[in-house]
Amino acid sequence: MNKGKLIVISAPSGCGKSTIIKQIIDDERLKLGFSISATSRKPREGEEHGVHYYFISDEEFLQLIKEDKFVEWEEVYAGTHYGTLVSEVDRVTGEGRNLILDIDVKGGVNVKERFGEEALSLFIMPPSVDELGKRLRGRATDSEETILKRLAKAEYEIGFAPQYDTVIINDDLDTAVEEVRSAILSFVTR
Repeated sequence: MNKGKLIVISAPSGCGKSTIIKQIIDDERLKLGFSISATSRKPREGEEHGVHYYFISDEEFLQLIKEDKFVEWEEVYAGTHYGTLVSEVDRVTGEGRNLILDIDVKGGVNVKERFGEEALSLFIMPPSVDELGKRLRGRATDSEETILKRLAKAEYEIGFAPQYDTVIINDDLDTAVEEVRSAILSFVTR
């Protein structure tokens, strides 16, 4: 059985990345497996350990960093770490599935640098920062202060887009889904 490849999908919060992944994850032509990220943040309502994330304490997270147990990790917000465990990459690619990594932009750049041609990096871009603000406010899950922080972070993250293999603007969800599907299919079949 061939070992799977890595597909990195990154985007500022609210750009539709999770929605796009949900729409392509079951396409058998792509042979996708999903990595469960680890985080030191507390679970949000409805999130389960080992399903949505591996929720671990900040102390445990820092120990795993010291033990080189992450393919990539970032302190995304002060005191809040996210990362991809080496064991998750090995689990999915060892099954011959292509691992889709839903990760932060710096983590995506790091994975691409580490894995080179064995990884495809896709950056999902909002049509504009103004439109992103409308989307985040439409979710009604965050305070205005949090939304403003996310928008400032989005502007910073957009600066990483040129370091990705492909940038896809999510102006129309169906079009963005097909562009992501096509890019992955081309990558995994070559």
